[in-house]
Amino acid sequence: MFRNSQILCKATTDISGDIPESAGELSQYEKVIETLTTLFPVWVILGAIIGIYKPTAVTWLEKDLFTLGLGFLMLCMGLTLTFEDFRRCLRNPWTVGVGFLAQYLIKPLLGFTIVMTLKLSAPLATGLILLSCCPGGQASNVATFLSKGNVALSVLLTTCSTIGAIIMTPLLTKLLAGQLVPVDAVGLALSTFQVVFVPTIVGVLANEFFPKFTTKIITVTPLIGVILSTLLCAISIGLVSDVIKAQGAQLVLPVVFLHAAAFALGYWVSRISFGESTSRTISIDFGMQSSALGFFLAQKHFKNPLVAVPSAVSVVCMALGGSALAVFWRNRPIPLDDKNDFKE
Repeated sequence: MFRNSQILCKATTDISGDIPESAGELSQYEKVIETLTTLFPVWVILGAIIGIYKPTAVTWLEKDLFTLGLGFLMLCMGLTLTFEDFRRCLRNPWTVGVGFLAQYLIKPLLGFTIVMTLKLSAPLATGLILLSCCPGGQASNVATFLSKGNVALSVLLTTCSTIGAIIMTPLLTKLLAGQLVPVDAVGLALSTFQVVFVPTIVGVLANEFFPKFTTKIITVTPLIGVILSTLLCAISIGLVSDVIKAQGAQLVLPVVFLHAAAFALGYWVSRISFGESTSRTISIDFGMQSSALGFFLAQKHFKNPLVAVPSAVSVVCMALGGSALAVFWRNRPIPLDDKNDFKE
């Protein structure tokens, strides 16, 4: 998310190294955008409170408009990418590959283990498995920036897992949850393709062929993403607020376990091969899911409303967990001799 604003700030410096007067205003403007964006956890908490105690204030947004909002969120991510980003994936096969495998091998198995250990009911189990099979969320880019991780790597990990979700999310959900409830893998794949792949590719193409246009709006896309994420969070919580208030801890604890274990495993497993900065990045990307996508798929393809609850709860849990971890790491400097695992 922040990569583009950093590049733009550099671009405002003239050849002599001095910053033009006009850049001062732009820098201040970007500083405000950055501040509002880094307060993402605060906005999510406020959205969750509104969703629980005043659900009618946000649930007016119909399912089709929710889909539109999620698609626009993916478009915002696409606008920050170019084809060069995908070539960078090829230059970093091991680093990106480990992040991808963690997202679609370790995380789903972790979700399945929690389901079996806690003996959750079929709909809640299905919802938690679906959540664990979703790609990394855009909010991980913000948390990585705050934790002094590698933002460029975070963007690549999020991009790869998002594109991979078209196949991996429906396939893994079918394999792990198909024994609990009927799972329409083809329907899940089509929905993921429509709401994830199409808007992301449209954003990439716009950035590639209309760079002047995208440069003008790129500084505000992170804030737009935060606003949309907060709105989707409030709507998700609002639609299942009665269930959350009635069952409470039974719904929250499995999701907390999933995210806490993912953050811890992502970091310590990465430390076996990677340096501190890369390990922080993989940990945050591994622990923060695209909960809005999970909620969208649960609402559209499963009749029982309980299937959507884990994804709704996850929006708040991953925002709080990711931001807390980012603040913890922000106060711990990266070692000067840290291993460089990423090729630009």
